[in-house]
Amino acid sequence: MAQQPGFDFFGFGDKLGGEGEVREKFWRTAKKAARQIPFMEEVVAAYYCAMDKNTPLRAKAILVAALGYFVLPFDLIPDFIFGIGFTDDIAVLTAAITAVSGHITPAHRQAAKDAIADKG
Repeated sequence: MAQQPGFDFFGFGDKLGGEGEVREKFWRTAKKAARQIPFMEEVVAAYYCAMDKNTPLRAKAILVAALGYFVLPFDLIPDFIFGIGFTDDIAVLTAAITAVSGHITPAHRQAAKDAIADKG
């Protein structure tokens, strides 16, 4: 997927070697979780908010921690358990998104809509 204009990995653009890996893991996990997480568009908007160089550091830290938990293969309830595997991820993501909701902009939400339409 092409990078959305105006969003880059913490303001470093392509200078970080791990950016592609982070993006790949996020999208791979997002595709698996899409049917189980009813607010997936908001999760993707949070992802774009976390990658936006204009997002305050505190908000980025909260979102990166939650998104990191989301993409990690090992957590409290393994994601492969059908029906309940993403419940802990949902709780963590909901708390993080609620905490930083003022920083998720209409541009982040539009980028999320566009990305989901591209992935669908």
